[in-house]
Amino acid sequence: MRAHPLATDALLAFGALVAMVVGSFADPHGPHGPTFGTRTPDPFSLLLMLLGAAALVLRRRRPRTVLAVTCGLSLLELATREPRAPVAMSAVIALYTVAALTDRPTTWRTGLLTMAGLTGVAMLAGPMPWYAQENIGIFAWTGMAAAAGDAVRSRRAFVDAIRERAERAERTREEEARRRVAEERLRIARDLHDVVAHHIALVNVQAGVAAHVMDKRPDQAKEALAHVRDASRSALNELRATVGLLRQSGDPEAPTEPAPGLALLDELLDTFRHAGLPVAATVQLGTGAEPLPAAVDLAAYRVIQEALTNVRKHAGPGAQAEVSVVRVGPSVEVTVLDDGGDSADSSPAHIDPGGGHGLLGMRERTGALGGSCFAGPRYGGGFRVHAILPG
Repeated sequence: MRAHPLATDALLAFGALVAMVVGSFADPHGPHGPTFGTRTPDPFSLLLMLLGAAALVLRRRRPRTVLAVTCGLSLLELATREPRAPVAMSAVIALYTVAALTDRPTTWRTGLLTMAGLTGVAMLAGPMPWYAQENIGIFAWTGMAAAAGDAVRSRRAFVDAIRERAERAERTREEEARRRVAEERLRIARDLHDVVAHHIALVNVQAGVAAHVMDKRPDQAKEALAHVRDASRSALNELRATVGLLRQSGDPEAPTEPAPGLALLDELLDTFRHAGLPVAATVQLGTGAEPLPAAVDLAAYRVIQEALTNVRKHAGPGAQAEVSVVRVGPSVEVTVLDDGGDSADSSPAHIDPGGGHGLLGMRERTGALGGSCFAGPRYGGGFRVHAILPG
């Protein structure tokens, strides 16, 4: 029916024509009540019924035009014919269609006008007395048609609203799922970058030291190779833990060790000291204060790790670094400073603060927690990283 509305309306029009023709043979004023077959419609009434039914074929395409045509045919029948044929049935169906396809104000205006027009003509201009039950029937049928059409339209609007709300909720769920997947991929990419950049930089430095002193100072070369082994082992462990986040919670090889945090800060600083970067650290989180949230603790650790890795990679020989973690009110401020070393050309001051995945990762990591991160050259040489995290 929805796929072929014109054929459906044609079938409805044929049914209405049959009903009107059959009804025109009934006499409601028989000696023993309504009787059938005691009267016969004249050819003009048959023509009006045929035209009214034919107009119903276009009731959904031009509802108001069809209502006007059927009302005109009904008025002509009501004002001139006796006995009357039920031509007004076509107007009742057309009024229902207008009410179902338009809005409520239009339904009220059109319905009242149709009811008043048909009933008034039937009462005042027709050959029957104004109080005849046929006249009251016209008023009742037109009123019920308008009410039924308005109810159907309201129900359709309600169902459409529910369907649209469900579709919107489904789209929102899909967008939220895609957003969470993108955020998780970005978080894992940041962790992988931090782990790989830190440990590979240390391995590179220690391997260079070992190659340089292998012949003259084999003991120092062995110590450097030991640091290379420790750094590579740490890198493998952290990579295993990070990649393990991609597994399902029930997998047997899912990681169980906690994520790194400020509790491991001393071990992190020792790896840089062994790589030849003197680092001084100050941690003041307050005595008896609540521990940092896990996400903030990890972010602070990663910011320090990335900042010191950049110092080791880009600062000149003899560079020194300072790390401070201080709780200031509701926030935790993480600061990493370096003096740039002896070579100004290789100082972090020459690094574009807006470029590189490390600096971008620090800003994204702190921004995701509602904090901020600034990285830029210091006055007089060196580099400064300052992050503010919610504590």
